[in-house]
Order: sequence, then C-alpha cells, then structure tokens
Amino acid sequence: MKILGIDSSGLVASVAVVEDRVLLGEYTTNYKKTHSQTLLPMLDELRKMIDLDLSTVDAIAIASGPGSFTGLRIGAATAKGLGLALNKPLVEVPTLEGLAYRLWGSSNLVCPIMDARRNQVYTGVYEFPEAETGPEQEFEHVLRPVVAQEAMDIHDLLEKLGRLNRRVTFLGDGVAVYRDVIRKDCPVAFSFAPAHLNAQSAGSIAALGAVYYSLGRTVTAAQHQPEYLRKSQAERERDERNEA
Repeated sequence: MKILGIDSSGLVASVAVVEDRVLLGEYTTNYKKTHSQTLLPMLDELRKMIDLDLSTVDAIAIASGPGSFTGLRIGAATAKGLGLALNKPLVEVPTLEGLAYRLWGSSNLVCPIMDARRNQVYTGVYEFPEAETGPEQEFEHVLRPVVAQEAMDIHDLLEKLGRLNRRVTFLGDGVAVYRDVIRKDCPVAFSFAPAHLNAQSAGSIAALGAVYYSLGRTVTAAQHQPEYLRKSQAERERDERNEA
C-alpha cells in the first residue's frame, strides 16, 4: 500500500510518501506560509528523489482541517487535482488527528493546539489505548479522541483538561502563542513536545491515512471539502457589521 500525504493546513507545508509502513520520503518546511508557490515544487522534488511514479500510489491522504483557510484550500485543490488526474481516492485525515498521531504511543493525553486567533485554538484531546493484537499483528495503531476537535477559547480548553485530570502533552503552532498561558493556568501536569515533533507532518498524515484507507475511509476527489470548523475572519467581520 502506497499513500501520498499532503499537509498545508497551517504554517507548515509538507508532502510525504509512505509505503507498507515505511516512510519513503518527506519534504517539510516551516518558514513562510507561501504554500501556493511551494507545495507542488516540493512534491515534484520528492517525486524525483525517490523515483516515484505518481500513478502507483493507492490513495492521497490530505490534512482535511481545521487550520488556515487559505492553506486548507491550497491543500484541497492540490489533492483534488491529483486525485482527478490520477483517478485515485482521497483519505481525509483531520488535521488535529494527524498532529496527535506524531506522538503515537504516549501514555499522556495528547493535545494539539493550532492558533485560531482571538484567544481561540483549534484543538482536540487524544489518547492511545493499548489494543489487543492477533498472532499476525505486531501492533495496532489506535488513536481515540477524548475531546473531539473544535475551536474554543484557550482557557476553556484548560478547564476541560482539568476535569480530565491526567497528564497532557501539548504540540502544534498554538504552543508558541499560548505557552505562557499554559504554564500559568494549566491545572494538570503537562509537557510540550520537542521541536522535531511539534509541527504538522505529511508523514504523519500519510501514515494515519494508510490506517484509514485500510478501513475503507475514502472519498472521491470530487467529494472532498475542507473542514473549517468555523467561519473565516472575513465572514465573521461581515456578520458583525450586519448585526451592528
């Protein structure tokens, strides 16, 4: 099974290919959010480096949201275009699940946070329970949401974590924004993921996408739509003007 992963949902632009539980290659940058200029050249460079014939991929895994409205649209357009051109299905991997999957196997709760502005974060809370495995299975990649992904105030998130009363690890671009708030107000023991695990990764999207593909969780390229979770800033400002 060969899965192409794409993630442009936030500050990170990333493409990767996973085949039979092996990460063949990944190209990731976390510098400037110019995904419309960089994503396809990154994919082309990766394709050449690993001698990839795109027609051999089984599916395209896309970080489906939430995240940057512009970034999600660029990723969706790229995945949909490839899916239509190659006649391949898409696997929609929720952005926050892809982020949390980077810490697979952690005994802590895993809490990815993405900066949603206005003191809000896109977030969810996940755990990795031990799974029963059969004689032909080395392990099972289980990710279970404890709190489903949503947009919320950072203090509401910390209150929810207090009620769960378990140690938690934070990761994502929201950590840099809310690190001091978390240090001051988090009511449970916590840690921050190290730099190499903190950001979005197409390798994680592809790996989790392979799990979802094996479960039949695919859509056609025409069916895919990003999951924004809330209205864009322009739409919110328009609604505020209309209510005034």
